[in-house]
Amino acid sequence: MDDKRNGFNLEKKTAIVTGGSGILGLEFCRTLAENGANVVLVDKTYEQASLAVDKLLTGNQVLKIIPMQCDVTNVDEVNKIVVETVGQFGSIDILHNNAATKTADLSDFFEPFETYNLNTWREVMSVNLDGMFLMAQAVGRQMLKQSSSSSIIQTSSIYGVVAPDKRIYSGSNYLGREINTPAVYAASKSAVIGLTRYLAAYWGESNIRVNSLSPGGIESGQNMTFKNLYSNRVPLGRMGRADELNSALLFLASDASSYMTGQNLIIDGGLTCW
Repeated sequence: MDDKRNGFNLEKKTAIVTGGSGILGLEFCRTLAENGANVVLVDKTYEQASLAVDKLLTGNQVLKIIPMQCDVTNVDEVNKIVVETVGQFGSIDILHNNAATKTADLSDFFEPFETYNLNTWREVMSVNLDGMFLMAQAVGRQMLKQSSSSSIIQTSSIYGVVAPDKRIYSGSNYLGREINTPAVYAASKSAVIGLTRYLAAYWGESNIRVNSLSPGGIESGQNMTFKNLYSNRVPLGRMGRADELNSALLFLASDASSYMTGQNLIIDGGLTCW
């Protein structure tokens, strides 16, 4: 079936993706661009954003992706990219609120709850939640000025829905470092879902749809101990791949989901059904 008939076509639409240089961000930007959207790939530094765009355009120069720098915790920078995006493309039809942080110091990020530093907690929250608020607020103001329908997607996590199973972290590491899922990550991702539902109700009459996308564990450098322990908790018996979220994002961003708002779409191989 022709994309124009089934609602997945994004031609003449403009999308902003925060955290665009990350493992998932790259896939999200590629998917939106391949389906016709003008994509603004946003990251904390222009260098990171530009390198990511170069990677995506290698061998595929027809994609419409441009880099922009923005610290999503900075009100002025957030407002600036909205102005710049509208100045270049005329509108913002899709926002993928995707940026998140593990902080500059992974030792602090993975610290046990009993000794977790309040400054680290606030640093994570400033990106994972405050950044979502600021981006949704600024882009939402622009969407309210437009006559067409709009879509906001916010990346949450299965750990915004269920608690981490501590047993999968025994002997587990990521890039050579012992890991866990800290409380601040779970709390921030749970808050994302709450913000999503609030905004869906708040902006529903203005035809701005707001949904969240919650990935399960994505394979990205974990050791075999973690992969095996995690996979044993998943009905499909494996971790996910970064590209396995692309169709879900396209659905939420496009008119294919025109009657869907306030929902949390979980892509986790079935982990949360056990």
